[in-house]
Amino acid sequence: MALLEVRDLRAGYGSVPVLHGVTLDVEEGSNAVLVGLNGAGKTTTLLALAGLLASESGEIWFDGQRLDGLDARRRVRRGVVLVPEGRRVFPALTVAQNLRLGAWPRRRQRRLVGTALARVHGLFPVLAERRHQLAGTLSGGEQQMLAIGRGLMAGPRLLLVDEASLGLSPKLVAEVFAAVRQINADGVTVLMVEQNAGVLAGADRAFVLQKGRVVFAGAGGDAMQKTLWTAYFGDPLAEPGRR
Repeated sequence: MALLEVRDLRAGYGSVPVLHGVTLDVEEGSNAVLVGLNGAGKTTTLLALAGLLASESGEIWFDGQRLDGLDARRRVRRGVVLVPEGRRVFPALTVAQNLRLGAWPRRRQRRLVGTALARVHGLFPVLAERRHQLAGTLSGGEQQMLAIGRGLMAGPRLLLVDEASLGLSPKLVAEVFAAVRQINADGVTVLMVEQNAGVLAGADRAFVLQKGRVVFAGAGGDAMQKTLWTAYFGDPLAEPGRR
């Protein structure tokens, strides 16, 4: 049984349907990536998994228990934590205050919170150095590190990461991806949403979303094969090396 099982998930915004029956499995301890073009439904999928968008139908199972129907707060307590697109840090609060807010669901467990904080500082030393600095004055890359660190403070079993590379330089993208790989190596299951196809090479599992449906699911190492390339870019003649 997979840690996360999604079956025929349908969701949208008002009268506008976006997901038309998403089905996927993410194994515990794996590093999975969901890719697709703009408008494919990637962010909508993560919002539905996190409980920030109500699903219209379908099932979401996490560690053998149904998640659909639970609000976002209870999903966080189960271990499903979202790092949202666009970082969404609290700019008028310090780095330390942002991290403490991430730990709010288990604020009474001081030892666990202290361990999580040490872990975040180990991954992102710059956050320790700038703990008293207002989050809004950090660079884009530092804010992304803070957003990921805040997610880790909640003690996730499944970390949902939405477009971590968005707007970052190639150097910072490499640093952020390396940090996510380390988080996964430390035992946290990861599901990333990305348009940056470079992340696929290091993924255990890859899913391609097209018009609200998963059109490919396979090992990350197969991600640049012709089948996936065609599904992702929509060009039957396109192959790696031709662009």
